[in-house]
Amino acid sequence: MRTEVRLGSTEIVVNKNGFGALPMQRVSMEEAVALVRRAFEGGITFFDTARYYTDSEEKLGEALEGIRDQVYIATKTGASNGEELKRELETSLKNLRTDHVDIYQFHNPAFCPKPGDGSGLYEAVEEAKAQGMVRHIGITNHRLAVAHEAIDSGLYETLQFPFCYLADEKDIELVEKCKAADMGFIAMKALSGGLITNSRAAYAFEAQYDNVLPIWGVQRQSELAEFLSYIENPPVMTEEIRALIEADKKELAGDFCRGCGYCMPCPVDIEINNCARMSLLLRRSPSAAQLTPEVQAKMMKIKECLHCGRCKSKCPYGLDTPALLEKNLKDYEEILAGKAF
Repeated sequence: MRTEVRLGSTEIVVNKNGFGALPMQRVSMEEAVALVRRAFEGGITFFDTARYYTDSEEKLGEALEGIRDQVYIATKTGASNGEELKRELETSLKNLRTDHVDIYQFHNPAFCPKPGDGSGLYEAVEEAKAQGMVRHIGITNHRLAVAHEAIDSGLYETLQFPFCYLADEKDIELVEKCKAADMGFIAMKALSGGLITNSRAAYAFEAQYDNVLPIWGVQRQSELAEFLSYIENPPVMTEEIRALIEADKKELAGDFCRGCGYCMPCPVDIEINNCARMSLLLRRSPSAAQLTPEVQAKMMKIKECLHCGRCKSKCPYGLDTPALLEKNLKDYEEILAGKAF
């Protein structure tokens, strides 16, 4: 089996294990550096972060000091205009301790930036590319319409989009369309925000698509060790794994929160991206971690919901998030009361 992936016209070829650095926000600088270094030593050379992942870029910059020329770095900007993009890029380069990023991505924009659209975004990134600060231009999204527009435009070299074994036909069509356009496909949420707990099954699914580079969000050495082991012994799709996937699809069918966080922030500080999927987290992860006093306090914040509709309007999956929050709070209170789950 091929264990490397080529990111379309970028000609970037890396192992089919990308490192998603979003979880770096949750660990210390020392832990982050150790994790990234171990990933590199184990064969991972693609690292994805974002300007808005608090101190993730800084931690990645520290960890990759001295080995920058042996890895590929992708980061993202949420800028709304060209001048803001230039400032964000300068900050990212400083944080990452580098003079260029290999892939600079528009971070989940509500529209597909193009030359002449009035935002100045694409013109600014083109200028940065001409100056050598950006090697390749990419876009990330959670909206199928924007993703299709990005592919059709011919302006982008990579697309980052959620893709895991819970994908439907429309998601698979997107992967195939990227391949036909020679556009790199970077799979975010390959573990569906933690709802997928079998990494072998997750890898085996992604391995079926030779143009897809999954980025795994890891924050523990034990998690990283699983993915590093797949470099030498990549899992393949078996009947057992196929049955596990089908069972998960049935359990997670319908409306469920993927934990992307684009509904945030909440005006009353409800941690929507975790609270709206608490019932699933309790079923699919050690429940003790979700029943601590700290988590209980976060769940009780749901009672302060203003029903303002902001979270619902910003959800890229069109979920009724206030209703999901209420349902999850009801389930949670029943568990606390000792009732059967």
